[in-house]
Amino acid sequence: MPDATPKTPARKRSAPTSSVNRRRKSAAEVESRAVSSTIEAAAVAADTAAERRAVTAHTPIQRVTMLVNPLSGSVGPQAVAEAEALLAEYACDAQVVALEAGAFDQQIADALAGKPDVLFVLAGDGTARSVAARAGVDGPLISPLPGGTMNMLPKALYGTTDWKAALRSALEDGEPRAVAGGEVEGEAFYCAAILGSPALWAPAREAIRTGKLKKAFGLARRALRRAFSGRIRYELDGQRARRTEALVLISPMISRAMDAPTGLEAAAMDPVSAADAFRLAAHALFDDWRQDPAVLTRPTRSVRVRARSRIPAVIDGEPKLLGLNAQVRFLPRAFMALTPRPAAAEDSV
Repeated sequence: MPDATPKTPARKRSAPTSSVNRRRKSAAEVESRAVSSTIEAAAVAADTAAERRAVTAHTPIQRVTMLVNPLSGSVGPQAVAEAEALLAEYACDAQVVALEAGAFDQQIADALAGKPDVLFVLAGDGTARSVAARAGVDGPLISPLPGGTMNMLPKALYGTTDWKAALRSALEDGEPRAVAGGEVEGEAFYCAAILGSPALWAPAREAIRTGKLKKAFGLARRALRRAFSGRIRYELDGQRARRTEALVLISPMISRAMDAPTGLEAAAMDPVSAADAFRLAAHALFDDWRQDPAVLTRPTRSVRVRARSRIPAVIDGEPKLLGLNAQVRFLPRAFMALTPRPAAAEDSV
């Protein structure tokens, strides 16, 4: 007879308590390590941010763009990496753009369209002037660093030809400054424009600087043939026309004679002989050239220049050849720069 006693169902064997505790402890340790790693990463990020140098307190600087032309006169192939490393030291969001041949205009347009708080330019004199002119007074702050040959504008603003020193100076102690200048037939200038035959010496000087002595000799002969024969006629603020050998228009930023940005300083230099030219050169080297009897200066806001042949010019250190007629106008607020306090103006004349 079968056994009628009901059988108790077999219970599943549970894992030992010690094993469960070990798994729970292991999970807790993993979670704890993850939390610790997160806290440590946050602490490192905070320490890194705290270690970054503060930017100027004189104007809000959060977004920075820097245009670099590695092929420019005094820049060099390492400039992009050096700029990135330097900007990484500061508490700002920085982008460095290497300018490429054939793409300058678009890259400049893109940089301006990005509306950074400040746009640094490490390139040639012409590129720096172009960026400043396109930005205008309503664009971002512009900081033209010394990366060209003459570097007239950077030296006037920062007092140095060391672009890294100028960059640090602007970042740490910069403030907005309206820069006055002028415009010659659509070409902006912020330091000085020289119109007339003496401007022909600029290409010869540049050829000597680059070691092209044969070319320099030919350019110098051409300049001598034009000297004292290619006089120009000029009118200041609509007054009667005068003749001169050369007309120099100096911005108030670097003029020692202008206390306020009320106009350009117009200096008519009229040596009638080689002796006069040498005397004027001596004055320029050793004392105030304005005291020379061959020089006539006065402030002006508009200039009209005419000549029988195309007018040679040097605009902020760059040689140009203008037409037979040229119009010059004063720009009281040409663009906004980021300059140290006080502004350097090393190349005042």
